[in-house]
Amino acid sequence: MILDLDIGNTLSKWRLKDTESSEIRSRGAVWTREEWRPGADIPDLDVVEAVRISSVARREVLNDTVALLRTRVPRVYVGRSTREALGVTNGYDEPWRLGVDRWLGALAGYQLAGGCCAVDCGSAITVDFVLPGGAHAGGYIVPGLRLMKESLRLGTRNVAIDSEGEADTLLTPGRSTVDAVNHGIYMAATSAVQRIYSEVCDQHGVALPMLLTGGDARVVSRGVPVPHAVWPDMVYGGLEACFPLTLAERAGRMSGAPGVPASPALEKIRAGLAFSMLL
Repeated sequence: MILDLDIGNTLSKWRLKDTESSEIRSRGAVWTREEWRPGADIPDLDVVEAVRISSVARREVLNDTVALLRTRVPRVYVGRSTREALGVTNGYDEPWRLGVDRWLGALAGYQLAGGCCAVDCGSAITVDFVLPGGAHAGGYIVPGLRLMKESLRLGTRNVAIDSEGEADTLLTPGRSTVDAVNHGIYMAATSAVQRIYSEVCDQHGVALPMLLTGGDARVVSRGVPVPHAVWPDMVYGGLEACFPLTLAERAGRMSGAPGVPASPALEKIRAGLAFSMLL
């Protein structure tokens, strides 16, 4: 079995993948802790022959995790942000400062679509662009849905935005404080993603396919009018591309990869951007 770990600021997600069949056998998540230890909420390491890790936690947390796993597992691979990988050139002046989850998502998106807008909807919403040809154009970071709620201090942080609700409803004025907060945050998040996408496509003269991942990807997805695909395992896809261990991975197949979404016409993107600037 292969254990893939995505250690985030809030949640640490994991999945077990069969080495022979490439099938995902199980998955789960735990709250990111100062000290990460195997227990009832993560898989049995006795069945694991390799671990691949993406981590944005503190360096000490990652180092302790790697040290522990190397006492139990034959092979441990750690994703790192580098100046270049898999045909993609990092757009940061200091490439190692780009969050590795963003880097892995960009790599996965490029392997899938040959250029993309990669949106990760987690504690923060990150939007990164990889142009055709592999140049990472950089990205944006805005507060995620939960962070925005916490910043308002209105006692609504634990009231979830209904991911099954209609996007049209979430974009209407709220008729209670909770609804006003939820709808305002939703409008801010989806509008930011839309505007960022339009601005960058206009700047570079290219219409890119959009891919969404992260814990809030499905709810954000409902309010983003640009054609897009939700890929929950996009960061894992980057780990697979960087450290291919199964026959399917070596053939370039990433687990759960969606079809490449159709991109809108650049003229339509520019027309919408011009209209929004008149408002």
